[in-house]
Order: sequence, then C-alpha cells, then structure tokens
Amino acid sequence: MTVEFTDQAIAFMGEGGAEAQEQDPFFCMVAYNAVHNFAWQLPQDELDARALPAHDDFDSDAADYVDWYDGAISPHLEHGRAYYVAQLEVMDREIGRMLDYLEATGRREDTLEVYLTDNGGSTCNYGDNTPLHGTKYSLFEGGVRVPFLVSWPGTVPAGRHSTALVSAMDLLPTFVAAAGAGLPDGLAIDGKDLRPAWYASGAGHDALHFDTGFQWAVRTPAWKLRSVDDGPHREALQRVEHTDIGQGLSLVPIGESPDESAAADVKDQHPEVVQELLALREAWLERIGG
Repeated sequence: MTVEFTDQAIAFMGEGGAEAQEQDPFFCMVAYNAVHNFAWQLPQDELDARALPAHDDFDSDAADYVDWYDGAISPHLEHGRAYYVAQLEVMDREIGRMLDYLEATGRREDTLEVYLTDNGGSTCNYGDNTPLHGTKYSLFEGGVRVPFLVSWPGTVPAGRHSTALVSAMDLLPTFVAAAGAGLPDGLAIDGKDLRPAWYASGAGHDALHFDTGFQWAVRTPAWKLRSVDDGPHREALQRVEHTDIGQGLSLVPIGESPDESAAADVKDQHPEVVQELLALREAWLERIGG
C-alpha cells in the first residue's frame, strides 16, 4: 500500500509544466499507513531482501482477534524491530520518489513540502522514541513530540533548526499564507503562520494544551505540567498496549532536558510554576468551552 499511495499521489500531481503549474496548483496530503500495525506486513520481495519470515495477517485458529493481536505484538514478535525498520525504509524511499518526481517535472522549488507524524512511535510496533520518554497513547514527549520537517528549496533555508513550539494546527494558516491567500474573517483558528520560524527561533506558541479526558498536559517552551488519572484507561494501556502513561500530577523543566521520569518531577520545588500553568489551562478550557 505504501507504493500504491505514492503512485496515486504522483498521478494526482499531474505532469507539470509551466502551463499546468499556472492553471492547476494542488494540495496533496499523503497519509501512509506505514509504519503501523501490523509491522510484519511487507511485500514478499521486501521480506526476501531482508531474510525475514512471512506471517499471516490473522490467526484464524484464535478464538478472539483482540487476544491474538495482543499476543503477537511486543515483546512476542520475533524480528519485530527489523519489520518496523523495513516498513520505515519503504516509506522513506517512496517519499523520495515523490520529491524526485517534483524535481523531474520542474516543480520542486515551487512546492512546499511538510513531513510530520500524527503521534510518537508505539512500542507495540517496535518504535523507539529515545531520548524522549513515553510512547504513543501517552502525553509524554514520546507520545506528542513528533518529527516536523519543512522543505521549500529557495524559500526555506536549508539545514535550519527551530526550537519554536509549534503544532499541526499551524499547517492551515501557514499554507494559506504561503499561497498568498487570506483566511475568512471571523474564522476561529488556533494555529499560527509558521513562516517566521523558518528564519528565526523566536516564533511559535507560548503554550500548547493536550487533553484526552483522563490525561492532560500544558506545554510551554520551558515547562511541562502533566496530569494522569490512575484508573481504567491507564490499566488498559498497560495491559493491551504494554505502555505506562504514568499517574498523578508532575512538573518537569522540559526546556532543559527531555527527562520526564519520576525523578525529574519538580512540582514541590516550584509551586508557583504549577499555579501559573494551571491558570493557563483554566483560561484555555474557558476559551474552548470545555
């Protein structure tokens, strides 16, 4: 499917050429399902190239699909990390094929490309978020801090790294601004135009908020306040997804270190920061009607 998604995206982009670029600009979102469950789902030639054994997608002898799936994932799948890396390599190759196509059709410097993921890696799929703490399903940095790469040759400086606090919510206003258009009046937009972050590190959000009901977090450039209910959701993630999202209220100096372990918690030493971030959260909840 990774190759098929790329084929469809290239067909959608068209043949290029000056006239086509002028008449038919495009927005193309390619949402690969790699790297994802099940990590061992690979074409036979990819398995052969890596000397990896094939696995059935589903064990028909299993009485309960969920029980079978849980037993197949970490830490039970032999060569699990190798399957994960193989899917990643295929996806990387296919992204390169799209970029090569834009280059070959003369549109590389006229196209803004953005790469990001929807969440951090899952240990169920043999993802590894080192040096970040935690995984998918958690509000640790390993769950919510994701790759965010921007490429626009001749416009975005190559090799630039920004420490700005940004979000996928920023894509809409950024794309609109980059296209030279404007947003409708009165439209509530939580995102910000990211173009200033391409040239300096001072742009971005003052704070980002996360809330899944049983866990929430407030993230600023310097601090992160996180709260997790010790209840059925946490227990289910421990049992089924083999990950612990933590519990209780914690404060870590995230601007200094990605460490979010219990030893890094400094809420007792900085009650004033806790109150400041709690106030930010209350204002955010009021603003969104939560």
